[in-house]
Amino acid sequence: MTLRPPRYDIDAIIDGYSQGYFLMADDDGDNLGWYASRQRTLIPLDQRFRYPTSLRRALNQNRFRVGINQAFQAVVEGCADRDTTWISDELKQVYWELYQTGWAYSFETWQGNELAGGVLGLAIGGAFIGESMFFRISEGSKVAMVKLVEHLRQRHFILFDAQMMNPHLARFGAYIVPERDYKSLLKVALAQNCTFL
Repeated sequence: MTLRPPRYDIDAIIDGYSQGYFLMADDDGDNLGWYASRQRTLIPLDQRFRYPTSLRRALNQNRFRVGINQAFQAVVEGCADRDTTWISDELKQVYWELYQTGWAYSFETWQGNELAGGVLGLAIGGAFIGESMFFRISEGSKVAMVKLVEHLRQRHFILFDAQMMNPHLARFGAYIVPERDYKSLLKVALAQNCTFL
């Protein structure tokens, strides 16, 4: 990926996310556009959060260490590396500029010097908007999810938006809310003065 000078209106992009929209490329990776969903998937930051019992061993053995923004571009590439991806080259550039301006973050797990997995997202006020996650080493993304929830709690975030439900997220207690409820929760979260770092 060749990085270009800034060319996106970052304020307008943050405004779009703040209104409950998210960016995706089409299946061909040609057109980047704003999308909304009638339902949103949230990861609970309270006692409803859970994780598979099979993950306890990996957590207890401290097989992974966590990092933030140590390999941002590698996390973006890892998230995009799948048969069908909505993360086009243009969206990679948008993420890079959001990272450069302090909005986008990669929350990573490492095994030694090897990137094991990670979560890509945006932090706006007290909302963390998860864009994607990936793993290269078994349990890498799951440990990243548990450690990210711990981090968000410590930083007093109140909303973890995972956008769309899947069986993997359901194992962590993810739940669906209607768009209207999501926008109300988002409004409250955006009024918080949280910092990710």
